[in-house]
Amino acid sequence: MAMQHHISKSNLRETQWVDQPAGDLADGDVRLRLDAFALTANNVTYAAFGGAPMHYWNFFPAGDDAQGRVPVWGFATVAESKADGISEGQRVYGYFPISEELIVSPTRVSERGFMDGAAHRQGLAPIYNAYAFTSTDPAYLEGAEPEQMLFRPLYLTGWMICDFLMQADPRPDAALISSASSKTAIAAAHSLQRQGVRTVGITSPRNVEFVKKTGLYDDVMTYDDVSSYTGSGTVAYVDFVGRPELTKTVHVACGDSLAHSMIIGATDWETDRVPTADLPGPTPTLFFVPDYAANRAKQLPPGELDARTGKDLVAFYPVSRSFVTPKIVEGTDAITQAWLETVEANVPADLGLVCKF
Repeated sequence: MAMQHHISKSNLRETQWVDQPAGDLADGDVRLRLDAFALTANNVTYAAFGGAPMHYWNFFPAGDDAQGRVPVWGFATVAESKADGISEGQRVYGYFPISEELIVSPTRVSERGFMDGAAHRQGLAPIYNAYAFTSTDPAYLEGAEPEQMLFRPLYLTGWMICDFLMQADPRPDAALISSASSKTAIAAAHSLQRQGVRTVGITSPRNVEFVKKTGLYDDVMTYDDVSSYTGSGTVAYVDFVGRPELTKTVHVACGDSLAHSMIIGATDWETDRVPTADLPGPTPTLFFVPDYAANRAKQLPPGELDARTGKDLVAFYPVSRSFVTPKIVEGTDAITQAWLETVEANVPADLGLVCKF
């Protein structure tokens, strides 16, 4: 038997643990035992955007259309293998449900890892179907697994946001970043600041001091202060909070200087995400990282994108320790509580939840 965490698609606060039969492996399948995974606001975004067009619920069906299994990022060990090229005891990094185990059907097996060829995952974004062997993964750093679980997918999102804006015309002089205390926003600010873009963090009053202490923002303002923004130069709005009234305030405050308005996620997952009517300036555009990354990889020499992101990731892990401390959460009851605290945005910004069974 293996425990699975199921969540009501209509109410993210309603959860239950379901004990499912472990199941036998078919030829070519692999059983992965989940070692640990991170819980962040990013996982709430997966649930909030679980339906069309993102289809995050489709990666790990719950067997009940009303229930879903939220995806997380973490490490697992091969517990049983009937697939050539994959051995028991190997460890992988990748995309999992909150469950004790996951059965995958590996394809394109190489020394670096494999893709899950399970039928229900075909047609979904390939970036989420890839599993990397820790022994050969250039973005793996021994001794920093908590930081990798907490920041690796988020850092890649931030890196891609920065890369997109650096290729944009016009290239922004400044970036206004909402939900500035969130880990993905921090990752984006880190990359943008390194490229010489002035970063302005927008956050709640309770997180102002934390956001300032990261050193990743040139200026910090609260949501109530946004209307008074008076920066100069071309501006990009990078929106992680997903609140239409805030978007309108940013657009009005920036005026003609606003060149880009990017929707990344929804830390305020209960808000009405219908765009505000008569919004001045550029139309807010949803930035879907898997599509951008796939297209960007085609523009660069083979392996170049992985090399660039891997190098920056490994450099960022120790940096992240200066402002986020991993907190270990162990056991099903504690994992449930961690999920609820994440949904309610009650996790302190300077803590990162790392869960184990």
